[in-house]
Amino acid sequence: QLQLVESGGGLVQPGGSLRLSCATSGSTLEDYATGWFRQAPGKEREAVACISSSGGSTNYADSVKGRFTISRDNAKNTVYLQMNSLQPEDTAVYYCAADRILTHQAMCARRAGRYWGQGTQITVSS
Repeated sequence: QLQLVESGGGLVQPGGSLRLSCATSGSTLEDYATGWFRQAPGKEREAVACISSSGGSTNYADSVKGRFTISRDNAKNTVYLQMNSLQPEDTAVYYCAADRILTHQAMCARRAGRYWGQGTQITVSS
């Protein structure tokens, strides 16, 4: 069973940057597609970005294309989300998820994953 722990959240001013990390344990990360998702108060969960098990293919929500980059280091069992040009509408709890069966495209399309982290808060405000 895969465990996931997010870190790197916090308060940032509009236009700023943050990098989230998702450290995994309990199983071999390279067997799993992974993704970052977010949920703002009163809103549905949104898929932000997903990445294939090898890291060779990615999907992004239109709202973050060109600003966010998902990556992974399977040797370190960690997935990253580099977030640039952050805006107030990016404020949410960010979760990482992993799935051994679903493709990364399916994870993003269905906003689904077998294993989830506890989430980390991102607040973009001046």
